[in-house]
Amino acid sequence: MTSHAKSAWSHLRRGRAASVASATAVTAALAALLAGCGGSSDGSSDAVAGDAGGDAVVVGSNNFAESTLLADVYGEALKTQGFKVTYKPSGSRETTYGLLKNGALTVLPEYNGALLAYLDPKAGPTTVATTDAAISAKLDPRLELLKPAPAQDKDSVTVNAATAAKYHLTTASTIADLGKVAGEITIGGPPEFQTRQQGLPGLKSVYGLVPKAFKALDPSGTLTQAALSNDKVQAADIFTTDVSIAKEKFVVLRDPKNLFGFENVVPLVYRSGLSQKGVDTLNALSAKLDTAALLAMDAQVASGGKDPMVVARTWLASVGLS
Repeated sequence: MTSHAKSAWSHLRRGRAASVASATAVTAALAALLAGCGGSSDGSSDAVAGDAGGDAVVVGSNNFAESTLLADVYGEALKTQGFKVTYKPSGSRETTYGLLKNGALTVLPEYNGALLAYLDPKAGPTTVATTDAAISAKLDPRLELLKPAPAQDKDSVTVNAATAAKYHLTTASTIADLGKVAGEITIGGPPEFQTRQQGLPGLKSVYGLVPKAFKALDPSGTLTQAALSNDKVQAADIFTTDVSIAKEKFVVLRDPKNLFGFENVVPLVYRSGLSQKGVDTLNALSAKLDTAALLAMDAQVASGGKDPMVVARTWLASVGLS
């Protein structure tokens, strides 16, 4: 049975069936629920009814674990305010931005620097405020960037321990230092890393880094971590909150020219799809989300094997948002 059916069944059990005029109507309602049990089981139909008259929102996510976790955090916070929430994992930014513009998504967890690089590869903001201002200037008018959280999770060029030792790279070393020997290394990352400014084009233009080869992997996921650990790639695009960095003794190279910019977690929303109550809910959430909290939640999912939804609900309760 889908979670939608479970939710509606729960409403009936809690007494909402009292409004049904007769046993026949109840039977018909249950039959309709059971007929819907053949739907998707991947969570994309996880619609949960809030208070009567609550708004309906669709929370999207990009194709990596932290985005899924943040989508759960946003969605669960909105549920507490009576919103009807559907979760829709949607792919990479090249896909999700279009879905949001078309209203197929209502809310999407984003990272301000990466979003700006997508909208304007030539932008070079120096603060969080100028980053957000530059985004707003380029953003589709149907969309709105809400308040950024203090939490940041940047893309990075990270090398494995063997590569660090071979080329004498430390946490004080920069991407430019790797650029001097880049002709000897293979770098890994998601397929879009080949074409994004915050990827191979930017590494070349900003740091003069041109690797011997590129290997398409996943966005800072298990494929990337394994390839870097096993020296299938010597450097990779790894998110700075990734728990594998400490576990595998990876070395994150400094980015003094801010190719990867400011990467504050921020809700991006479809304007006409979210009420002011929803905006206020997400802004209040962002105010409480710092990097330490994000890293702790990531660790519970990645290392502890916990369900992202459970982790999201627990954190919201801990900061008084449930």
